[in-house]
Amino acid sequence: MPPPLFFLIVVATLSCHSPWSRYGHVQAFLSPHPRSRGTPEFRAVERRTPDASPLSLSAHTLSTSTSGGPTGTFFTEEKMEVEVGGKILAFETGKIGRSADGSVTVRQGETVVYASACAENKPQELDFTPLRIDYFERFSAAGMTSGSYTKRDGRASDREILVARLIDRPLRPMLTEAWTCETQVLSWVFSYDGVHNSEPMAICAASAAVVLSSIPLETPVAGVQVGRVDGRLVVNPTKQEMANSTLNLMVAGTEEGILMIEGAAEFLPEEVLLDALREGHAAIADICRALREWGAKVGKPKRLGDLCLAPPELKPLLQERYAKAIDAALKSGNRNAYSASLHGIEDSIVASLGVDSGLPDGEFLARDLKVEFKKLVKQRMALMVAAGRGRADGRGPSEVRPISIEMGVLPTPHGSVLFTRGETQALVTVTLGNKGMSQRTESLDGSDSKRFYLQYSFPPSSVGEVGRVGAPGRREIGHGNLAERALLPVIPSEEDFPYALRVESMIMESCGSSSMASACGGSLALMDCGVPLKRHIAGVAMGLLLDEAVDEPIVLTDILGLEDAFGTMDFKICGDAEGVTTFQLDIKCNGLTFPTLEKALRQAKEGRLHILKIMEEACPAPRAEMRGNVMRISQVKINPSFIGKLIGPQGRQIRAIIDQFSLSELDVSDQGVVSVCSFSTESNQAAAKFIEDMYKDEVKASNTVEFKGPMPEVGTVFRDVEIKGIQSFGVFVEILPGLQGLVHVSELNNKRVVSVEALYKSGDRVDVKLLGINEKGQLRLSRKAILEEEGAAGDIKKGGGPARAPARGGEGGGSGGSGGGEGGGRGGGRPPRAKSMPPDVPESEEKAAVRAP
Repeated sequence: MPPPLFFLIVVATLSCHSPWSRYGHVQAFLSPHPRSRGTPEFRAVERRTPDASPLSLSAHTLSTSTSGGPTGTFFTEEKMEVEVGGKILAFETGKIGRSADGSVTVRQGETVVYASACAENKPQELDFTPLRIDYFERFSAAGMTSGSYTKRDGRASDREILVARLIDRPLRPMLTEAWTCETQVLSWVFSYDGVHNSEPMAICAASAAVVLSSIPLETPVAGVQVGRVDGRLVVNPTKQEMANSTLNLMVAGTEEGILMIEGAAEFLPEEVLLDALREGHAAIADICRALREWGAKVGKPKRLGDLCLAPPELKPLLQERYAKAIDAALKSGNRNAYSASLHGIEDSIVASLGVDSGLPDGEFLARDLKVEFKKLVKQRMALMVAAGRGRADGRGPSEVRPISIEMGVLPTPHGSVLFTRGETQALVTVTLGNKGMSQRTESLDGSDSKRFYLQYSFPPSSVGEVGRVGAPGRREIGHGNLAERALLPVIPSEEDFPYALRVESMIMESCGSSSMASACGGSLALMDCGVPLKRHIAGVAMGLLLDEAVDEPIVLTDILGLEDAFGTMDFKICGDAEGVTTFQLDIKCNGLTFPTLEKALRQAKEGRLHILKIMEEACPAPRAEMRGNVMRISQVKINPSFIGKLIGPQGRQIRAIIDQFSLSELDVSDQGVVSVCSFSTESNQAAAKFIEDMYKDEVKASNTVEFKGPMPEVGTVFRDVEIKGIQSFGVFVEILPGLQGLVHVSELNNKRVVSVEALYKSGDRVDVKLLGINEKGQLRLSRKAILEEEGAAGDIKKGGGPARAPARGGEGGGSGGSGGGEGGGRGGGRPPRAKSMPPDVPESEEKAAVRAP
C-alpha cells in the first residue's frame, strides 16, 4: 500500500475514535490545495468547539473531513456553514456529484438542495453567454409520488420554471459576456421538510457550484427570502411564518449590491420595501463573503484562457466611424424604423470589418463586432438622454407613453378590454366559472387549486416576426405570474364572489412593458366583467441608463423595448396609490445601490399614479350587472352532517334538484356550502329557496354559536336529546347547546341497524351516553350502551311523537327465546307494531330497519 494512502487511513481512523474529534479546540483535516487536482496536502484548520461563542450573522466555519465509502473509496468532503436569519445554512461538496465541474449540497433544517455546474470545453462564436438553468422538485423529497399514470416526475411545472428563472436572473449578469462556452446549472430538491423554503437555498447552491467550478464568475451571488410578520422583518422565514406574512420578497445580490428582486405584498409602502431590501442584502453580503473565502480554499482554477475578449482598438474604431449613424438611428421614429436602422448599421459593421469580409480592415471576429456595437448603442443612448435630447420616442426620462383604453371590445367574452400604451398593446379577456374551473396544482406542499389565475401569451406576430406557437415558454409563464400577483390582493374572497376567475392577456403589439400592460388590462377587464374590485391596479416598468461616459445613473419611466434591450435595468412595479402589490427587478450590471433603487421606486410611483388616473376615468367602477352569458352562482349554507341527505342514495336527490330547476350544476363543499349554478337568476333563486326550506333546521344548526363551555365527563348520560343530522353511518345529536356528537350506526341499537334513514329523521329525540372524546374534541356517543345497561331495547325515538307503551313482557326481551327487537315480546314474541316506527317509514320497511345479527 503506498505510504500516502496508508497515512490517510490512519488519520481518518484516529479522527473517528479520538475524544478530541468532538471536543478538541484544533483538529487536523485533510483538504486539497486550492489550485491542485492531484495528491492532497495536509493542513490544520481551526474548528469551532461546542463551547465557543455562537455564530454571528457575519461568521462562518470551514472544515474538511475524509470518510470511507461503501466500496472502500474515500470522499474528501469540504463543508462550510453560515448563519442566516438565526438559522444555520450548511454547504457541502466533495461527496455527491464529483464528476461535475462544480457540485454543492445545501441544507437548512431537513430541506436539502443539490446543484451542479458544467460547461463545454470550447467557446462558441456567440455575442452572449449560452447559459441554461433548470430546477427540479422531486416528489420523493416530501415522501410523495407523482399523480401521473406512470408515477414518474414529468416535465417542469410552472413553479419549477419560476424558480429556475429566480436562479438565472442574478447568476447570468455575473458571468462575463466574454464567456461563450455552453454552460448548464442544474438544481434538485432532494429533501423537503415543509418548514424551510427551497427557493433561496437553490440560488445559493447554484452560485456555490459555479464558484467552486472552473467557470469564471466575477463574484459570488446569494439569495434570501424576506417576510414581514406582525410588522417585523424576518430573513428566510419558515413556511408557517410566511402564512402570516404581508410581504413575500425574494432578493439576490453580491456583497456590493442588489441583482434581482421578486415578490408580492399587500399594498406595501415603498419605504418599507426599501427597509426589507436592506435587511435582505445584509444577509446576502454575509453569504457571499463566506462563499468567496470557501471558493478560494477549495475551488478549481478558473478557465480564463477560454474568455473571448475583444481587441482594445475595436471600441474607439467603432466610435469614430459609427457614433453619428447610431445617433441618427435612435431618433428615426417608431420601433420598426429604429430597429431596422440599427440592424442595418450592425450588418454594415460586420460586412466591412469582419474577418470574412475580405476587405483590408476585415480583421475582427463577428462576435467581437456585435458585442462592441451593443456597448456603443448603450453609450450613445445614455449620452443622448443626459444631454437633454430626449429618448428614442422623444419623451423625457419620467414621461409615460400615451394610453388608450377601449372597454368591452369583444361581444361574447364575460369581460374584455383593449389596453394600448404607445406601441405596446394587450387584448385582455376574463372568463368566470364555478369551482370546477379552478386551476389545479401539485407540488411538494401537496395538491392545491387556484380560483384566480392569469395566463399570458406572446405570439411572434406581436413583434413582426415568424416563430414557434404552442405551449407557453419560460418568459410567458414568468410574465403571467407577475401580472397575476399584481392583481391578487384586490380579488374578492370566495364568500363575497363565489366564482373562479381566468384572465387571459394576448399581446397584440410589443415595444416594452407588455407584462405591465397585462396587469393594467387585467384590472380593467375584471371590472368590465362585473367583478367587485375595490380599486384599480396599475403597473409600470422602470429602466436605467448607466455608462462610464455619464456621471449619474438615468432612471427611465415606462421603458421601450429598445431601452430594455440596451439598458441596464428592467424594474417592474405594480400597485395603487397606497403601495405596491408586486415587483420584479432584472439588471445587467454588477449590482444596484440603494440610492438608485430609491430613486426608481419614487419615480415609479409618479408614473403609476398617472396611469391610475387614466384607468379610473375609463372605468370608474365595476359593471353593475354581469353579462347574460355568465353563469349565475348562489350559495346556501347547510349543516355539513346533512350533506349525504342532500346528495341522496347514489346521487338521486341532487340530480332531481338539478333536473327540477334546470340547473347547470349543484356543488356541495365539505363545509356544507351548496353552490347553485345556472344561467337563470330565477332558477337559482328558486333552487336556493327550495334547499333552504328543505333544510331550514340544518341551516339554523350551521349558524349556532360555537360551544365554549367545559366538556362533559365521559360516562355522562344525556336524556331526550335532539337528532340534528342523518347519515348512512349514524346520526348527529346535540347534547348541549352548540355541542354535537356522532352516534355511530353500530351504537344506535343492540341489534344490527340496516337503514338509519328508515329509523330516524331530523328532530327525533333519543337518550345517549358519552363514551369518549378524541384529541380533536369530537364526541363518541352511544344509545346501545344505555339499552344494555337498562336491559331493554327502548323506544326508537322520543319527542318526534308520543312514545308507545312497552309490549308485553317488558321493554326489551321476555322470559325466553331471543328477547325481542324494538319493543320486544315474550320469548321472541310478535314483531313490533308499525306505530313504533317514525311516521314516514312504510310498514313494509319496518322489519328490514332492525335485524338480529
